[in-house]
Amino acid sequence: MKRTFHKSIEGLDDKGQIEKLDKREIQTMSKDLEQNLLLIKDRFKDCYDIVIREFYIDNGHTPNHKLALIYIDNMIDKSLINESIMESLMSISKHDELEYNGGKQLFSRIKERLITASHVDETDDFEKVIYSILCGNSALLMDKLGKCLIIYSIGWEKRAIEEPATEMALRGSHDGFTEAFGTNVSLIRRRIKDTALKLKVYKIGRYTNTTVGIMFVEGIVNPKIIEELEGRIKKIDIDGILESGYIEQLIADNWLSPFPQFKRTERPDTACASLLEGNIIIITDNTPYVLIAPTTFFSLFQSMDDYTEGWQISTFLRVLRFIAILIAIDMPALYVSVTAFHPDMLPTDLAFSIAATREGVPFSSPIEALMMLLTLEVLREAGIRLPAPFGQTIGIVGSIVLGEAAVRAGVASPIMVIIVSLNAISSFVIPNFSLAIGFRLLAFIFLLLSSIAGLYGVLIGLIALIVHLVRLKSVGVNYLSPFINFKSIEARDTLYRAPLHFLTERPKYTMPVNKKRLKNPYNRENKGE
Repeated sequence: MKRTFHKSIEGLDDKGQIEKLDKREIQTMSKDLEQNLLLIKDRFKDCYDIVIREFYIDNGHTPNHKLALIYIDNMIDKSLINESIMESLMSISKHDELEYNGGKQLFSRIKERLITASHVDETDDFEKVIYSILCGNSALLMDKLGKCLIIYSIGWEKRAIEEPATEMALRGSHDGFTEAFGTNVSLIRRRIKDTALKLKVYKIGRYTNTTVGIMFVEGIVNPKIIEELEGRIKKIDIDGILESGYIEQLIADNWLSPFPQFKRTERPDTACASLLEGNIIIITDNTPYVLIAPTTFFSLFQSMDDYTEGWQISTFLRVLRFIAILIAIDMPALYVSVTAFHPDMLPTDLAFSIAATREGVPFSSPIEALMMLLTLEVLREAGIRLPAPFGQTIGIVGSIVLGEAAVRAGVASPIMVIIVSLNAISSFVIPNFSLAIGFRLLAFIFLLLSSIAGLYGVLIGLIALIVHLVRLKSVGVNYLSPFINFKSIEARDTLYRAPLHFLTERPKYTMPVNKKRLKNPYNRENKGE
């Protein structure tokens, strides 16, 4: 939070004088507790969940000292407040001889011996006090001292660690990120137990002050990528960050592209694997989705299960995903192109069969395909928005019933229902949800091009798509890496997955400082060791 004024509230005797100052101008706390409380009450005006507990301490030797404990109800751990703070403060023995020096010795005694909370910080910064209270901490103020103790007492309810619903694990860990920033960081540190794992934290949002952190492994990650990412994050000036998607959109290289330029995940093992490859992860408070930067087109087709299974199975699955891309983008467009513009390309029997199924259909192939694709997207969206039991019913039963009804009514042909169904199923094969949505959008664009120019339109669309992907970058890294300046050795973990002991180097696109990650036991120079 930026502060351009360095004023104190010393000498302000009443609320009228305080109101003359801008609320954000006050920085240094007053030695007068009443003046501090007056300003705090003014800042938290109409905040009925704020609790201000005023009390006195008397050990029988020094004069009474007035204290005030301030916190927001339902955001703190009440047992910690009662046992570690209030009970400790009330238990000051009358036999404790404390020299009266304006309360400084008593203040030090409270901080060093009486408060038993895990973390206590001392400050005279008024804005830091306000921010700490809003974060769920407690502020302990004492009269005659222009200082305050910030006591870590956060205790709000949070969701337990569960398996991610969007990234099911066939093998490996089944825990997932939550909405709590600290929990997410701990899930990473639990897997990478090394001091090289670094965490940098930023506060973004003029009103939300959302905690955003970047994590990386020092000695692996390229410092230039850290510098570039930090620069983009620091430039963000917005009212609030409510989800990691805000960050993703505000720091993307090309906001016009339908393709995700950051990989997102709910799985800690996926995030850790990316860190060890030289990537940086961005953790945002209040969301279970972690961003991975930089990313490439081919990394979005990779799943953590690719590395927990044998290389033969993983390679087969990757090839299957790339085939699914072509079906998801081109299947409706190719059908329209062949039937409406190039029927002579079909075998005679197949051409007659398609013509027979289309008999009685009142719409042309492009209109028929557009209607079916739009219907499918509406069903898909309805399935997401409805409660889970009803969503599954809409998604499965609705598709079957509508498809059968459309064919019986003569609105759509059976072959078109098959084409659209294959298109929908293929989009589900893609591991990254954001990438799948991008391909679903492209299916409409390719359908439009094929309706105008047939196969020539599809070809123009493919060329435009390749040109766009070649020009696209993610945090300055080529999106089509490693096929820019291609070397055959770099394809071992892209189109196919080589045996694990051959993946000796980290991906080139991250430009890691330390390139080696595995000593291949099958190398000739290692034989006999």
